[in-house]
Amino acid sequence: MATRIEFHQHGGPEVLQPVEFTPAAPAENEVQVENRAIGINYIDTYIRSGLYPPPSLPSGLGNEGAGVVVKVGRGVSHLKEGDRVVYAQSPLGAYSTVHNVPADKAALLPDAISFEQAAASFLKGLTVFYLLRKTYEIRPGEPFLFHAAAGGVGLIACQWAKSLGAKLIGTVGSAEKAQRALDAGAWQVINYRDENIAERVREITGGEMLRVVYDSVGKETWEASLDCLQRRGLMVSFGNSSGPVTGVNLGILNQKGSLYVTRPSLQGYVTTRDELAEASNELFSLIASGAIKVDVAENQKYPLADASRAHEVLQSRATQGSSLLIP
Repeated sequence: MATRIEFHQHGGPEVLQPVEFTPAAPAENEVQVENRAIGINYIDTYIRSGLYPPPSLPSGLGNEGAGVVVKVGRGVSHLKEGDRVVYAQSPLGAYSTVHNVPADKAALLPDAISFEQAAASFLKGLTVFYLLRKTYEIRPGEPFLFHAAAGGVGLIACQWAKSLGAKLIGTVGSAEKAQRALDAGAWQVINYRDENIAERVREITGGEMLRVVYDSVGKETWEASLDCLQRRGLMVSFGNSSGPVTGVNLGILNQKGSLYVTRPSLQGYVTTRDELAEASNELFSLIASGAIKVDVAENQKYPLADASRAHEVLQSRATQGSSLLIP
């Protein structure tokens, strides 16, 4: 028997419940992974709440974990039992002691990187990879805005930008988070509770504004993000932590300078085994070199059965960096 987290209806964190189940054998081109650490991501709250509804209910939750391959399905030749792996694009159900994962979505985990480091950084790291390296390729010396810079994705973005020699301007919600972002490599920080984001960007850039803004907040920061852009600048909207952006009049893009907007996702950029290898190799090399440090606070590690509590804390915006479930 194994244990997983399920929800039978959409709602708040309280709908998440642990249940016992008998794992199915891995299908063709799948591997079965015994999870040692499970990543918690903000998108999980969207799925649980119904903003991004799962195919059916009841449903499992989570797409990211790290552990050991315990069974291998037919057709899998590049992975074997005993391999250490990490994945971030599995079918829902990673909040589980055991999870079946498409073999092409699992990456071999170097010995130098722990299961906890991997589960805390893989989805977030792949996200930063496609944002900074593919959606718009950030160049050395280039300033850009990245919202929620002290969150799990944001802290990795701060470190990655520093490794590229780029100038990340991060938005944060407190002095403590500002310091955390600076310590991670942010060039400048803006406390959105005390400061006007666009006015501060104008001051920081000497009126030149920015070629690109990365926004995972959504509704609350949509117009402020657009106001930070140069003529023909790019707004990269990749999340909705304050709610989705709806009812947009495309004319606003004309009025604010013939702007571009994209709404990308990991699946649009890392879809093949070769793309996963490119992204994971770059991420792993940065972690192994120490350019990206992945530390999870002890109070942000939760037993699997406490998934509901983990979601409560995550949505309170009281977390810093990544959170994990430990089976």
